[in-house]
Amino acid sequence: MAGVGAFWAVSFLLVLVPGADWAYAITAGLRHRSVLPAVGGMLSGYVLLTAVVAAGLATAVAGSPTVLTALTAAGAAYLLWLGATTLARPAVPRAGAGGGDEGADSWVGRAARGAGISGLNPKALLLFLALLPQFAARDSDWPFAAQIVALGLVHTANCAVVYTGVGTTARRVLGTRPSVATAVTRVSGAAMIVVGALLLAERLVG
Repeated sequence: MAGVGAFWAVSFLLVLVPGADWAYAITAGLRHRSVLPAVGGMLSGYVLLTAVVAAGLATAVAGSPTVLTALTAAGAAYLLWLGATTLARPAVPRAGAGGGDEGADSWVGRAARGAGISGLNPKALLLFLALLPQFAARDSDWPFAAQIVALGLVHTANCAVVYTGVGTTARRVLGTRPSVATAVTRVSGAAMIVVGALLLAERLVG
């Protein structure tokens, strides 16, 4: 796979663009002492999308307007709900504690929400469908599906580095500034709502 280096660069630039994943990483960083459950959940969602693309199921989904609309509606509704709950209960970290609600939510719950954000995102599915095959060589000694899996794991590794950094930085920089942290959390919640609304509007209008 000679294109793995080029794919890594493209993938890294895409991950650096703020979106719903960033918003959730920031919220997790401000609300909890560890961002690992939230980030781990998002990574598991991308691993699932990689498996879907490698299995060829993504093509069937993309080719079915009904299925794609249902997936978009589910993903958009999930982001709208998560954004609304974030706005209703913004993070208020205790000074020096690096997060004020550590015991209020389980690791499994945080991971599940992260998996939902990435795994139910139809934009991410279509991005994987459009991007991964371009960097997989049909004439390679590697099976095509194995190349897709390898590229998907490269993207997942980029996400791990960036999202962990985003969440940890938010916790360290804003953890002792409760008012700023609350404002940033509300912005993150609003961002999730905007992304969800745009997903839904784009699919319904289109």
